Amino acid sequence: MKSTKLKLMSACVGAAAVVGMGVLTVAFSESSSAEPEPVPPGPVVTSEVSTGQTSTETTPPETPTTTIAEPSITGTAPLPSELEGVPG
Repeated sequence: MKSTKLKLMSACVGAAAVVGMGVLTVAFSESSSAEPEPVPPGPVVTSEVSTGQTSTETTPPETPTTTIAEPSITGTAPLPSELEGVPG
């Protein structure tokens, strides 16, 4: 008998929470019928679009400037100071 009372009480608390959330939603909603609708914006006046030169035409070099990519540093990189001496 106690289990059914607990279930009924839980259902009542849940229903009250749902009703309370609905009331708060209506109370704090930003749109109100008392507020007038905002005026839509009028036409936007724009000036002529001015563009500068965006590309130049040049002839490419006969041979590539870099033949083989090689790193400027070789060997292993040193460990950061907090990892020096840590096993693994």
